[in-house]
Amino acid sequence: MSAEPIPISAARNTALDTPSLSSQPSSLPLWDRIATWTSENKAVAYTIAGVAVVVTGAGVVYYLSDSRKGEKDEAAEEKKRATKKERRKAKKEKEKESRQPEAREAPKEQGEHDSGSREFSLTVKSLGTAERTPTVESYPSEDLPQVDESTVDSLSEQERKEYSTKLKIAGNKAYGDKGYNEAIKLYGKAILCKPDPIFYSNRAACYNALGDWDKVVEDTTAAIALDNEYVKALNRRANAYEHLEKNSEALLDYTASCIIDQFRNNQSAESVERLLKKVAEAKGKAILEGKEKKLPSPTFVTNYLQSFRPKPPPEGLEETAELDEDTGKGQLRTGLVEMSKKTGEGYEKASASFDKALELRDLGDYEAFAYNMRGTFRYLRGENADALKDLTRSVELQPTLSQSFIKRASMHLELGNRDAASQDFEKAMEQNKDDPDIYYHRAQLHFILGEFADAAKDYQKSIDLDRDFIFSHIQLGVTQYKMGSIASSMATFRRCIKNFDKIPDVYNYYGELLLDQQKYQEAVEKFDTAVEMEKQMKPLGMNVLPLINKALALFQWKQDFQEAEKLCQKALIIDPECDIAVATMAQLLLQQGKVTDALKYFERAAELSRTEVEIVNALSYAEATRTQLEVQEKYPQLASRLQGMGPGNMGAMRG
Repeated sequence: MSAEPIPISAARNTALDTPSLSSQPSSLPLWDRIATWTSENKAVAYTIAGVAVVVTGAGVVYYLSDSRKGEKDEAAEEKKRATKKERRKAKKEKEKESRQPEAREAPKEQGEHDSGSREFSLTVKSLGTAERTPTVESYPSEDLPQVDESTVDSLSEQERKEYSTKLKIAGNKAYGDKGYNEAIKLYGKAILCKPDPIFYSNRAACYNALGDWDKVVEDTTAAIALDNEYVKALNRRANAYEHLEKNSEALLDYTASCIIDQFRNNQSAESVERLLKKVAEAKGKAILEGKEKKLPSPTFVTNYLQSFRPKPPPEGLEETAELDEDTGKGQLRTGLVEMSKKTGEGYEKASASFDKALELRDLGDYEAFAYNMRGTFRYLRGENADALKDLTRSVELQPTLSQSFIKRASMHLELGNRDAASQDFEKAMEQNKDDPDIYYHRAQLHFILGEFADAAKDYQKSIDLDRDFIFSHIQLGVTQYKMGSIASSMATFRRCIKNFDKIPDVYNYYGELLLDQQKYQEAVEKFDTAVEMEKQMKPLGMNVLPLINKALALFQWKQDFQEAEKLCQKALIIDPECDIAVATMAQLLLQQGKVTDALKYFERAAELSRTEVEIVNALSYAEATRTQLEVQEKYPQLASRLQGMGPGNMGAMRG
């Protein structure tokens, strides 16, 4: 698990299937950290022309209008109260709506564009409105006008209007009797008389019932060409696109529908959320298949490695030991030396040395340790299966090497296997019940699962066994804070500053606690202290997290985008592959309406992600951003409407 404590704003309940529990200073993945920064620190995830893209606790993106806060809150409460049965019923009604034709003119609904001829389905319930069941007049077939391409041109405008109405009503009757092919012919004749978007949409409903999705797309596209704010046609086409597995196109239509409908239709918003995930998953798998396995940023690697108490090299592998570099033992020693430099280059060389050490063999008593180190770096590269094999081999060779059990437990937890993780902690305790690392990392497991009381006990046990490991103290303070014991938490951090006054991490995480309490001035001072200490103590391997935290503080405190951007850029110069810096930069750019630039950073975040779920979360942001751009390009009138809903940076949306 991670070296550093879990941030103050970490999610209270994190699903086991979330990835990278050991990536940043948090034991939560990057995107969960951003999600909780959004929700718990009450900042907008990002705003594009007045539309906030908010992140759920699971890291999924969905759309909400900033001007509809009250209705959003009511909808959220309503959804929370809904039973599974009610949700299933709503889903069935949605599917039914996509099949229904429109039967008669209806008054304009709030939030729905109405060209004066918008009509409702025979039995559809519109969200927020009473059920409409109009009476449909039936025309005998002999009374229907006979019209085709050869005769339509001879009709007057009034005759065309009258004929189209009679044919449409007959088409609705045929549809109601499930005579879909007959209804298609009747709507087709109505269209000959009058190319009305409703006629196209109703014929699309017939093709929908027959499962002819290409025809649904064809007719709804014609309807939208005549009325590009026809919400029902957009939703119907989106549904067809989804059946055709054209998910990007479906996402675009549902997004446009949400914007036109002013985000009142929860089902459309849920469709956006579902499709974002689906599109991101498809792209994520493709990225992962072609992704080069490499180490993450030095900040990430350092944070992971220092989650274990520092120990001297095994006897005989000291830097001063006389070892041939062309032997397994010599390469093992070289790897330890390079690892101690805490730089990107050093970590790459260390990884290569551990690989070579096992290739050269002849490691003697160091073989289990060698498997431990190679497994560690394989894990960091995202090669979980091979890493698990190495750590398993390590404990087979030397069961007393409890660190291998602990690392394997971390991997099991990241893969969602809590039982296997718990078993490995138990095995580690059987070997050495007084190893403080066991309790620290087991506490991380409890924290991630929201079991704060158990986490606090294990952090305290870790401290009792070794009071010199700073992160046990810091994480205990964070846990107390999450439990609501603010006074105890503050006291713990004050003791940390007194007893570990030369360690920058103390000031960085105390600053996070202060930032969460909106004590901005004090928080910035602590981040500044941490930055200066990092510069002095680790000029070549500086931890950039205090810079990023200061950027967030200045953004939340003063909306100082310029300075916040500078700090993120500085962090990226020091550590170009720091995923937190990349994600924070994307957020800041979106806040300023620099959507295209932000998209590049979200795509970069996906490149830096280690696991499939991390990549999917990153791509969800990227796809949400890309879709907003496409909607505004394809429907420029929506961009101007959204601008009218509020300024580009509308301030914080209260969660």
